[in-house]
Amino acid sequence: MQASSASKELTIKQRYLKLAVLVIVAGNIYPLIYLRQNFEISIVEAFGITSAQLNSHYTWLGIIYVLTYIPSGWLADRVSPRVLMSFSLLFAGLLGVWFSTLPSAESLRLIFIGWGLAAGLTFWSALIKATTLLAKSEEQGRFFGILDGGRGLIEAILATIAVAMFAYFTNGLGQDTADALVKVIWLYTGMMLLLAPIAYFILDSPVQQKAPSSLDARTSKSTFFKDLSEVLSKAEVWLCGVCILTGYQLFWATYSFSAYMQTEFGLSAVMVGSITVAKLWMRPIGAASAGFAGDFLNREKVLAILMVLASIALATLAIMPVSIGATLLLAIVLVVGFMTYAIRGIFWATLESCNISNRVKGLAIGVISLVGYSPDVYLPELNNALLAAYPGKTGYAIYYNILAFMGLLGALAAWKLKLIVAKKNDSR
Repeated sequence: MQASSASKELTIKQRYLKLAVLVIVAGNIYPLIYLRQNFEISIVEAFGITSAQLNSHYTWLGIIYVLTYIPSGWLADRVSPRVLMSFSLLFAGLLGVWFSTLPSAESLRLIFIGWGLAAGLTFWSALIKATTLLAKSEEQGRFFGILDGGRGLIEAILATIAVAMFAYFTNGLGQDTADALVKVIWLYTGMMLLLAPIAYFILDSPVQQKAPSSLDARTSKSTFFKDLSEVLSKAEVWLCGVCILTGYQLFWATYSFSAYMQTEFGLSAVMVGSITVAKLWMRPIGAASAGFAGDFLNREKVLAILMVLASIALATLAIMPVSIGATLLLAIVLVVGFMTYAIRGIFWATLESCNISNRVKGLAIGVISLVGYSPDVYLPELNNALLAAYPGKTGYAIYYNILAFMGLLGALAAWKLKLIVAKKNDSR
């Protein structure tokens, strides 16, 4: 396979330094957008909205993501990552300032649409392309594992601070939920605004530094639709998309753990926050270990095994009785967290198996993201519909079991991709 272009120009130290910057930037842009992961019930209370309304805002976020993934890939092939990422942090941070005022539900919709543009259009494909170009072919697993695990470590540290702050202001000082939540929002907002200029100046040179290959030069004037046709014609691209789709659905299940534990198992907001923060600490461990395992064993094989194990763990959580203790519940949540984060740490490494030219790699990332992250659109509504039709634990159980079944289908897609890659390698 073709080695990433930047890896031939940069030293190991330089590549890992740039990766570290990408990790820090990526670890700071999403936590505020997905604040529900640790504070869903508190958000509902502070903003005076219902869980259904909150899910609706996340549906809008998902719609914007879906609409912008392909344009995001197109931008990533033409604009420097430092420009795109710096703008994203600044824009998302300014929206966070607005979010901290606890605006109306109508204004919240605009904020989530803006976050969709910041994290989708100008950020996502630039991040993934920058990472894949930094890594050599045999390093894709570990680089993506470090990226996802590292950003997970950043998120876990921030979440630990946020939950501790929230507990201090509510339990220690007796402040109400809204006042404590505003301070948490400012923690995340301040970090994004601080990092916006830092990212711009540290990522001061293009990640991709190699001159175009002869093939890229001959096709440099090709049209968008010709490039898109080239990407869509590869079966590996579609299988990669299915792997990410089903793996991301398994991860999406964890977003509802906070409400599930608080409403169905009767845990306090602080206890729930503590458990979900503990789950976040599984991300650096799971993602990094899966990435290295994928490089030393086989990316697709490791991914398939992880999807099977994650599906079993999620189905187990769905059927657990509400009488189980907090310790056992914590253990199951940590297992699900470890498995889903391990999947996230490796599923983008399958992009290398698609053998996509660097010239259109951003576009390929956009196409795969469009397929893989479409759950952002329909899973909030599916969650709403199931909880409305089957209130309480039954609705959650059906929801989790559906996602577990889809995870098994993802394992089959990963295995099929493994067979295709092996066949092509054997024919060379």
